[in-house]
Amino acid sequence: MRNTKQPKTYRVKSFGCQMNVYDGERMGELLTEQGITPAPEGEDADLVVLNTCHIREKAAEKVYSDIGRLTKGKTQKKAPMIAVAGCVAQAEGEEIMARSPAVSMVVGPQAYHRLPEMIDSAVTGKRVTDTDMPADAKFAALPKRRKSAPSAFLTIQEGCDKFCTYCVVPYTRGAEISRPYVALVDEAKMLVDGGAREITLLGQNVSAWSGEDDKGRAIGMAGLIRAIAAIPDVARIRYMTSHPADMDEDLISAHGEVSKLMPFLHLPVQSGNDRILKAMNRSHSAEGYLKLLERFRAARPDLALSGDFIVGFPGETDAEFEDTLKIVDAVGYAQAFSFKYSPRPGTPAATMEDQIPMEIMDERLQRLQASLRRDQQAFNDASIGKTCEVLVERKGKLDGQWLGKSPWLQSVHFTADVAVGDVVTAELIQAGQNSLGARILDSATT
Repeated sequence: MRNTKQPKTYRVKSFGCQMNVYDGERMGELLTEQGITPAPEGEDADLVVLNTCHIREKAAEKVYSDIGRLTKGKTQKKAPMIAVAGCVAQAEGEEIMARSPAVSMVVGPQAYHRLPEMIDSAVTGKRVTDTDMPADAKFAALPKRRKSAPSAFLTIQEGCDKFCTYCVVPYTRGAEISRPYVALVDEAKMLVDGGAREITLLGQNVSAWSGEDDKGRAIGMAGLIRAIAAIPDVARIRYMTSHPADMDEDLISAHGEVSKLMPFLHLPVQSGNDRILKAMNRSHSAEGYLKLLERFRAARPDLALSGDFIVGFPGETDAEFEDTLKIVDAVGYAQAFSFKYSPRPGTPAATMEDQIPMEIMDERLQRLQASLRRDQQAFNDASIGKTCEVLVERKGKLDGQWLGKSPWLQSVHFTADVAVGDVVTAELIQAGQNSLGARILDSATT
């Protein structure tokens, strides 16, 4: 049974990518604006928003598992009001409503600004689904940014026109759209006023962003980066995720010219084999990808590289998988994400012949991840002795310990008299697989 009581508290649980984290934050701000407050840690919320991701395997099953956990053994009076948001909601909205009577609302990633009206309907006992895609209207309807973490996300672009054969994003997020320049600069200023020192620009194909500046001149993402870098209290800028087809010369140059743009690039390749890349409908070749990275490294020699990989794409042979290992060896990634191929309903790859057996994918993924871990450790080892600035993000688990990020997006831990949001000078003195130890040289903020 569904709870139809007006909610006083909420909790948003976000899965998946950084854009979902951004959307989750914005939904929270929207609900707070309506007088619904975040539920205290450890207490049940009156309203739970499951902000879902459809990219990973068994995404929908995880949603139903969470719904079951939220309602198990609870009466209608004690169970929370449940909203399912995000990409699973967009792809499977009607199925969710049919399968889970406990769900009051299903809202797609481009319609979550309508949550207040949907809650009003839910209170009357009506179940509501909204999977429209008016992306610009969504951003215009959201409240102003207020309090920010030291490192904040800013979505500048949504949707995808690339139609990779394994990916659902064009169907769940829609066509590529770029948010207006003025709105983005204004939101960046609000984030900084709220406490942000680092801003990460987000998009499904973030480097496809384009627009006109405040003088009406056409610019690409490099121009937007330069404008945000001009905001005095912005200390750092990052961006993700890019497609190799959208990396222009101005963006490459910005890596060498804009000091606030961090020396880190996340650029997915997915496979090191050209036949597989073509079957994936990726528009780049392995050689073209490597040459592109050479141009970025020429502009910024200390650039740390990150990527995405899929193993076991339909028809992938042992020799073709070996090509992926070769490209890993050639690049030397500082970090990377790697996954077994999993068919997404409605995508062309889901119906391709020669689906790879799970045991083969498991073995390939283990080999790939071993190579990636090797290179991540090597990159961290090579960082020992470097002096760099670290953005202080939060307290660590140990007394007096703090955690932050290096310019190369490495997690750094240290002991010092600092505060959240400080940018401190540190010497990196220890290297683990996933983090670095540091000694603070100067705790004066910058």
